Amino acid sequence: MRIRPMRPEDVGAAERLTALACGSDRPDDRRRHWSDRARHLLTTDPGGCWVADDDGGAVVAGVAIALRRDLLWVLSTYAVHPDHQGRGIGTALLDAAVGYGAGCLRGMLTSRPDPQALRRYRGAGFTLHPTMRLTGVVDRSALPAVDGVRPGTTADLDLVDSVDRRVRGATHRPDHPFVMAHSTLLVCDLLTGSGYAFLAPRGVTRLAATNRAVAQRLLWSALARTTPGSPVNVRNLTSDQEWAIDVGLVAGLRLDQDAYLALRHMRPPAPYVPSLAFG
Repeated sequence: MRIRPMRPEDVGAAERLTALACGSDRPDDRRRHWSDRARHLLTTDPGGCWVADDDGGAVVAGVAIALRRDLLWVLSTYAVHPDHQGRGIGTALLDAAVGYGAGCLRGMLTSRPDPQALRRYRGAGFTLHPTMRLTGVVDRSALPAVDGVRPGTTADLDLVDSVDRRVRGATHRPDHPFVMAHSTLLVCDLLTGSGYAFLAPRGVTRLAATNRAVAQRLLWSALARTTPGSPVNVRNLTSDQEWAIDVGLVAGLRLDQDAYLALRHMRPPAPYVPSLAFG
């Protein structure tokens, strides 16, 4: 087995591998979305994209995709085929991905509750923060009237960058075109604070604000824009995000344990709902 840079022709095999590792059968639209995201990161961060294969290259047994944004390193994808676990492949892949972050001051990743992966993350110096998720159908009768939130455009991306720098110490600048193509941007810019949220059909995929009041405005507005009767989710909520938990419970959503947010040399950003793929 060898560890080598990922190539565009590996994307299909990597998508199937990650779906298998997560124990899920992705529908076609999510399969395309995962593959498009991997191709995007192969373009922006080729040095962070790695696979493990046999010497002939016929079988992709593992994948790790990392990105660098300013001085923040983020692990976007990490999986090893169940039949190849316990052979050191995961450790070698993580070492390659972490090496891409040399010189970065901080690190971030989201993780399923997988004991082997969590052991590796902790060994790499990450602090593991348990997270919660809000799921269910929004109670439309509980939605308050919210003002000050509007649909965003590319003209608002400087505001998005400014909020990101303040809240998490790094922007998502190279990822804006991809994210804008797959989700709706909401913006709140008041004298008392500012923030943004990205809303996709399955729920809120990222949210950041300079204070909790603005964050709650954005989350209420995002929930109001979801399709009535359709399930939504808000994931990766640490205990620092009580502002979001309060909104979700009033909106009739269910609160459950989720997974982990792993951070290195940083506290959980707040108010902040991190992206699964981009941190």
